[in-house]
Amino acid sequence: MLKVTNLTKKYNSLVALDRLSFSIKSGEVMGLLGPNGCGKTTTIGIILGLIEQSSGNVFIDNEKLTRKNRSKILNKVNFASPYVELPKRLTVSQNLRIYARLYNVKKINDKVNQLIEELELQEIANKLTGELSSGQRTKVSIAKSLINNPKLLLLDEPTASLDLYISDMMRSYLENYKRNNKVTILIASHNMQEVDRLCNKVIMLNKGKIIESGTTKEIISKYDGFSLEKAFLKILTKVT
Repeated sequence: MLKVTNLTKKYNSLVALDRLSFSIKSGEVMGLLGPNGCGKTTTIGIILGLIEQSSGNVFIDNEKLTRKNRSKILNKVNFASPYVELPKRLTVSQNLRIYARLYNVKKINDKVNQLIEELELQEIANKLTGELSSGQRTKVSIAKSLINNPKLLLLDEPTASLDLYISDMMRSYLENYKRNNKVTILIASHNMQEVDRLCNKVIMLNKGKIIESGTTKEIISKYDGFSLEKAFLKILTKVT
């Protein structure tokens, strides 16, 4: 579903991504891990067509992402991040309806009402998005990311601003959504418990390069045998 080949991004003398290559099969969930500044956000930005790579290619659903076909391909994709805000002067419901129109969603009211119910947004559906708490905005962002039933879903720290209870609820929701829909997911996260719970495979980045990859069980066994978090710290210690 997603294939990245030799992806490189340079900002003058700074190499943000250095010949990055990986692929995700349809229906898989992959974790994109690494310390701040390792290239996670740059990778997602390139996949979304928001950042132009210096070299390398991105293929989504067997089509090469280019300027000419960007709109067509990205119609199959969506994205959520607590660090990207939705229009503040629109209500939650209005935001969802506008994004539904942008994605040419059929039966907009049915889809919006479905997401509001599933994500328990009823009490804030008519509130201005700018008046919501950070946790509420995160839930709305996730609802927005599912408005077009994406084939490829990109999540950047999806539960970063949520409390423990809501974080668990959102992970359960994503698990159920994955089971009930044919969706491929790439999750950039610092939360090792979240990654271990949701992801089939992980890749770990440092300074724009892949330093480890495999299933969570393979990596835990190779470096620690106890937890993904401890394995991650051992890997970073090894390369720094």
